[in-house]
Amino acid sequence: MFQQSQNRTARNSAMVMGELVYHSIVRSVRKSHRNALVSLLSNMLQVAIFVLAFYVMFTILGLRGNALRGDFLLYIMSGIFLYLTHSKTLGAVVGSEGPASPMMKHAPMNTIVAILSAALGTLYIQVLSLFVVLFIYYVAVTPFEMDQPIAAFGMLLIAWFVGVALGVVLLAIKPWAPGFVGIFTTIYQRANMIASGKMFVANTLPSFMLAMFDWNPLFHCIDQARGYVFINYSPRYSSWEYALIIGVILLMVGLMGEFYTRRHASASWSARR
Repeated sequence: MFQQSQNRTARNSAMVMGELVYHSIVRSVRKSHRNALVSLLSNMLQVAIFVLAFYVMFTILGLRGNALRGDFLLYIMSGIFLYLTHSKTLGAVVGSEGPASPMMKHAPMNTIVAILSAALGTLYIQVLSLFVVLFIYYVAVTPFEMDQPIAAFGMLLIAWFVGVALGVVLLAIKPWAPGFVGIFTTIYQRANMIASGKMFVANTLPSFMLAMFDWNPLFHCIDQARGYVFINYSPRYSSWEYALIIGVILLMVGLMGEFYTRRHASASWSARR
């Protein structure tokens, strides 16, 4: 009775939604630190530590000979960047505001905006870190050349999309079984340290080992990305279409589950835990 209704056009609604998503992205990016530059530097430091750790491991175990012919650090980074983007996006979406969150009490806010802001905020940080790290490596260490950089970046986007889709599914389940979702997310992220295939390429695997990894969409994304990065590698046992189809299916299931959960979730559920 005391609210003033406004007739908004589709363009005005899109602008309002875009502005709301933008401010939510800024909030999600600054959630870890109030200074966005510090947040970027911490993510770059994490990437550098991952690259250094895998470089030392490959050198000590004598696995450098199993890598592709070309820049060895670029081989390592092509797997680490996709893995981190996928895992961090999954964690950000699962940890976003749910239907019973106090943020949902604000009228323009909804769970779709929370999911978009978490996903896009993570993509922004990861892509910015990617370009900065590659620029520093190109200028300070050695110039390198990628065969198809745009297609390789497309594989990064597919890995991000699959992380978003799986995160939406887990976010829909989270109010019903928060303990299970937390344990599954941790196990999935840790298992992908090996199951993502960032330490090897599909063409070198025997058939019995290939069956252990080809279920994973991230495995396909990383293997296809290396096919676009290195001119002398042609992936035969992976497909980016498979990863994209799995992502679309998971997203549709997750959105249906999120819609159902949004209508039934209550803040009182967490009171007994």
